Amino acid sequence: MPYEMIAALMFSTMLLLMMTGQRVFGIIGFVAVLAALALWGTGGERMGFSATMKLMKWYPLLSLPMFVFMGYVMSESRLADDLYRMFHLWFGRLRGGLAVGTILLMVLISAMNGLSVAGMAIGSTIALPELLRRGYDKKMVTGVIQAGSSLGILIPPSVVLVLYAMIARAPVSELWLAGIIPGLLMAAMFILYIVVRCYFQPALGPSLGAEERESITMAEKLRSLRAGLLPFVIFGMMMVPFVYGWTSLVESSVIGVLATVIGAVLKGTFTRTVFEVATRNTLGITCMFMWVILAALSFGAVFDGLGAVKAVENLFVDQLHMGPWTILILMQLSFLLMGMFLDDTAMLVIVAPLYVPLVASLDFGMPRQDVLVWYGVLYTITCQIAYLTPPFGYNLFLMRAFAPPEITMGDIYRSVTPFVAVMIGTLALIMAFPQLALWLPNLVYP
Repeated sequence: MPYEMIAALMFSTMLLLMMTGQRVFGIIGFVAVLAALALWGTGGERMGFSATMKLMKWYPLLSLPMFVFMGYVMSESRLADDLYRMFHLWFGRLRGGLAVGTILLMVLISAMNGLSVAGMAIGSTIALPELLRRGYDKKMVTGVIQAGSSLGILIPPSVVLVLYAMIARAPVSELWLAGIIPGLLMAAMFILYIVVRCYFQPALGPSLGAEERESITMAEKLRSLRAGLLPFVIFGMMMVPFVYGWTSLVESSVIGVLATVIGAVLKGTFTRTVFEVATRNTLGITCMFMWVILAALSFGAVFDGLGAVKAVENLFVDQLHMGPWTILILMQLSFLLMGMFLDDTAMLVIVAPLYVPLVASLDFGMPRQDVLVWYGVLYTITCQIAYLTPPFGYNLFLMRAFAPPEITMGDIYRSVTPFVAVMIGTLALIMAFPQLALWLPNLVYP
C-alpha cells in the first residue's frame, strides 16, 4: 500500500474513532501505536515508549504547571477585583465604557497567566453581574467576556504558544514576543467595535448615571491606578529576565508564580482553600496536557517514518501546483472547521505532525525560523476563534456554566458572531502583514 494511502487511512481512522466520544489523546495514541505495529511489526510499540522518554526529558515542560497554577491562584484569590474597579472609574462615563474596561481587564489578566479559563472565571464572576446590573445588553456582555478571555492564549505568557513551541521546536521567547502586537491589535479592534456599536445604539452599553459620575473624584481615580501595577510587575518580573537570557523559561515561570502568590498574600486572599483548589486543578490540567503531547509525539514519529509530510508537499506543490499562500489559506480554513468541533490542543495534536513541517518547507520569502514563529501566531488566533465557534466552542460552554438563567444558550451563540468576525479580520491582517507578528521578536533577537 502506498505511504500516502496509509497516512490517509490513519487520519480517517482517527476521525472516525473521535465520533465515539473517547478521549482525544487516547484515540490519537492508539492509532499511532497500532499503525506502528502494523507497519514495522514487533518493536513498533517502542515508538510510543520512545515518545514517553522524550517527553520526560523536556525540561521546559515544567513551565506548564507553573503557568496553570498562576491562572488559578489569580482567579480563586480574586486579584482582579481592584483592577475592575479601576476601569469602572476611568471608563464609566463612556457609552459602553464598562465593556471597554472589561476588555482592558482581560488584557491585563492575560499578561498574568496563559489561560483562557482564568479570564472567563474572572470576567464571569466580577464583570458579568456588574454589567447586567447596569443595564448592558446581555448578548453584548457575554460576547465581550468570551472574546476578551480568549486573549489569554495569545498575549504572553501563553500556555498554547508554549505547547506549540515544544511540538514545533520553535523558541518560546520569540513566540511570546510575536504574540504581543497581534494580541493588542485584536483587543484594540474589540474596543473599536464596542465604542462604535454603543455610540449608535446606546441601549447596548449605557454610561454611568450623572449622579454617580459626579461622585467620582479625580483623587479616587488616581488612587485606583495602583491596582494596575500588579499585572505589570508580574509581567515584567517574568518577561524581562527571560527575554534577556538571564533566566530560563522554567525559572521565569517560577518567578511568576511567586509574584502572583505574594500579591495574593499581601491582599489577604491567599487562603488554604485557594491553594487546594489551584493545586488540584493544576494537577488535572497538567496531566491532560502531558497525555496530549505524548500522543502528538507518537503520532508524529509514525508520520516521520512514513515520509507523509513529503508526500503531502509533493501532492500540493508538484501535482496540484498550489502556491504557498493557497496552501496556507487552506490550512487556516481547515483549522477553523476543526475548531467548531475540537479544542486547541486536540487540533494541534492532529495536524502538527503534518502542518508544521509542511509550512516550514514552503517559500514565504522569510527565514524558516520566522515562518514557524509567524505560523504559531496564526495557529493561536485560529484557536481563539475555535473557542467561540458553535457548536462545541470551549468558551461557549464555560459561559453557560457561569451565566445566570436568563441568558440562554441561543443568546450565548449569537453574542459571539461580531467578535468572531473581528478575530477573522485580525487573522487576515497577520497573514497579509507577517511583520505585525515578527517585528518585535526580530527587534529583540536580530
